[in-house]
Amino acid sequence: MFAAASSSTRALLVLAFTAMLVACGGVNVKPAGSLPEALVRKIDAKVGIVITTEMREFKHDETRAGVNWTAELGGAHAKYAQQLFSASFREVEMFDTLEEAKSAAGLAAIFEPRIEQYSFATARDTGSNYYAVTIGYRLNVYAPSGEPVDSFTLSGYGSAPTGGMSGERPLAAASFAAMRDAAAKFLVQFPDVAVAKVLSEGRELTPEATAATLAATTRAMDVIEAVPIN
Repeated sequence: MFAAASSSTRALLVLAFTAMLVACGGVNVKPAGSLPEALVRKIDAKVGIVITTEMREFKHDETRAGVNWTAELGGAHAKYAQQLFSASFREVEMFDTLEEAKSAAGLAAIFEPRIEQYSFATARDTGSNYYAVTIGYRLNVYAPSGEPVDSFTLSGYGSAPTGGMSGERPLAAASFAAMRDAAAKFLVQFPDVAVAKVLSEGRELTPEATAATLAATTRAMDVIEAVPIN
């Protein structure tokens, strides 16, 4: 009897919440936050980070049950990317295009992060009291000349309790948790990839140098991945 009443109450709350969202014109989130101090050894190199207009303005739009959901991710990721790579390298210079980065002096490598996938589950989807988010990334790596050297995929996972709040706050919190999860994986695992080893040894970053280093290691890694962090 109690369980049935609880389920009915939960269903009514979900319907009321959905009606409220429709009346308000939907849900719009902009995750924000800062990267905690990373306890990793920086690679002694100056690198360029390309944040394209597409990345800077990345936005995910989706309609579910008549409700419009929008996640504006670009601005937060532009800021976060600078923090992340500054924690990994001695010096970082930001660029808007690969062409600009190619023209810069003194770079040891060029990195271009992209968002390839964003998905989320609401409390209604999970049948529980939390939101969950997955963000899929690709990190392209170039030599200072702009020649492609390597490319990695990376996924971040995050969740946040509803806490009786509207959809915006828990979805924003879950999105930022996914960003932090991806950052943690990168910081821990990137030093083991061939690109990082070449840069750490002060060698010129080329496809040939990366391939030779990769062949000499026992762990090939074109995917940076780890157990999700709760």
